[in-house]
Amino acid sequence: MNKLQGIAASNGVAISKAYTLETPDLSFETKKVEDTNREIQRLQDALNLSKSELEKIKEHARQSLGDEHAEIFSAHLLVLSDPELITPIEDKIKTDKVNAEAALDEVANMFINMFEQMDNAYMRERAADIKDVTERVMAHLLDVSFPDPALISEEVIIIAEDLTPSDTAQLNKQFVKGFTTNIGGRTSHSAIMARSLEIPAVVGTKTITKEVKDGDLVIVDGIDGEIILNPSEDVLKQYQEKQAEFAKQKEIWAKLKDEPTLSKDGQHVELGANIGTPNDVEGVINNGGEAVGLYRTEFLYMGNSDFPTEDEQFEAYKSVLEQMGDKPVVVRTLDIGGDKELSYLDLPEEMNPFLGVRAIRLCLERKDIFRTQLRALLRASTFGNLKIMFPMIATLNEFREAKALLLEEKDNLKREGIQVSDDIEVGIMVEIPSTAVIARQFAKEVDFFSIGTNDLIQYTMAADRMNESVSYLYQPYHPAILNLVNNVIEAAHAEGKWAGMCGEMAGDPIAIPILLGLGLDEFSMSATSILPARTQIKALSKEELASYKDKLLSMSTAEEVEAFIREKTNQ
Repeated sequence: MNKLQGIAASNGVAISKAYTLETPDLSFETKKVEDTNREIQRLQDALNLSKSELEKIKEHARQSLGDEHAEIFSAHLLVLSDPELITPIEDKIKTDKVNAEAALDEVANMFINMFEQMDNAYMRERAADIKDVTERVMAHLLDVSFPDPALISEEVIIIAEDLTPSDTAQLNKQFVKGFTTNIGGRTSHSAIMARSLEIPAVVGTKTITKEVKDGDLVIVDGIDGEIILNPSEDVLKQYQEKQAEFAKQKEIWAKLKDEPTLSKDGQHVELGANIGTPNDVEGVINNGGEAVGLYRTEFLYMGNSDFPTEDEQFEAYKSVLEQMGDKPVVVRTLDIGGDKELSYLDLPEEMNPFLGVRAIRLCLERKDIFRTQLRALLRASTFGNLKIMFPMIATLNEFREAKALLLEEKDNLKREGIQVSDDIEVGIMVEIPSTAVIARQFAKEVDFFSIGTNDLIQYTMAADRMNESVSYLYQPYHPAILNLVNNVIEAAHAEGKWAGMCGEMAGDPIAIPILLGLGLDEFSMSATSILPARTQIKALSKEELASYKDKLLSMSTAEEVEAFIREKTNQ
């Protein structure tokens, strides 16, 4: 028996035999060629085959995971059609008279290395996309089989160095009971997809591929981040019991699907979900969501070859609002820039895009783009309970200018005879520390706050959350963060407004008691986290947790806060 520790990426316990998913041998010989046209045709054939496969994978992902995850493959398809990648490969074949394999390898590695060296986290992720796509093309050039997880037809645990988006999108949870990898983290594509599929996963084990072989019995403990290889009978029984307990827990969670979210002492808070596309609403409803606390509209823009039209946007917003009925839907206006870019929008190159022209800054600079979105939102507002939220607000003047444009477009639509709701709340995301500090001034003008902790934490701690070297500084429970969150909540309540949270922290089991005690009104998280959070809140006394507030805010370290909460809530 052998035990490995990794990162718990997706909850649950899976027990099955190992299935090693390996990239095929893509080694080749560099050869001189005379017929360069033939080599270019070989390249085009391999590209076309790859495109055909990716179209099928994209459709499979759309049906099993939803549009948001399927858009990853739109980006992959764009790579295969990108002249900035393809033209240099063809030029190399022509000028150096080398085979397509050698030209593809050299140009692809040049781009991969270039992107891996960039400070921009979004661009570093593009290196993995290029690697995934070009390996598929190389496999076709060499006429070797590329991994096809969709063909798995028996119950297995996937073992891999890493799982690419195309690998993960093909997983059939009827047969793939879990997976574990050498590398990766909770925010990697594979981890996010695993949670959507509700497949237990442990990533970042470092050595799993060296420790296991096909057919070995493997236990994936996605609750505690452990992998057990070839367990003894006693250990196997222990984990079978843990698996059964988790299944019972899921049944208990399911019973709360249609219940309001009440604390032990009868205090109500709202549990919503973060979504990216209209298809995600089904998961919100199935998991008992009381609201959509964050609709990330940038997924309408990403993976396309041009901006979505007003009508296209209207139909998407209308669909979400109609599906949610009278439940609130908080729509975040376009949040592009930083780690999210559009291939068809020529953004200026910036030293630090995370602190540059992004989100509301871009929208106020490109009012034509912004007005189109505002019109679509306003037209859809009569179909449900719409709330509009502006991201990355740093100053009151930004909020005032954005709201003025919204009201201007509202008047324009009314003059055109188009009906618009007169009951739309307009709020902001609190992601910038300065905004949290002067939240009392903002609270006099906004209708609500939604705290975006992913950015708030990295800006407060001056640490890129995607940089593993400083990942220890990504501390949701740090007293500085808690004081900023408390300041926002108190400011909202002083003006009779509500405060929510849509960052990862909102679904964190350690953070939930803290936030409940601070008086947070709305928690928005991944849909699959809603029922576990409702179960947890049901066992917590809001009044008791509120009595710890001053003590928590005066603590010195995140470790002190976590230890205190664990002790008081028996976690």
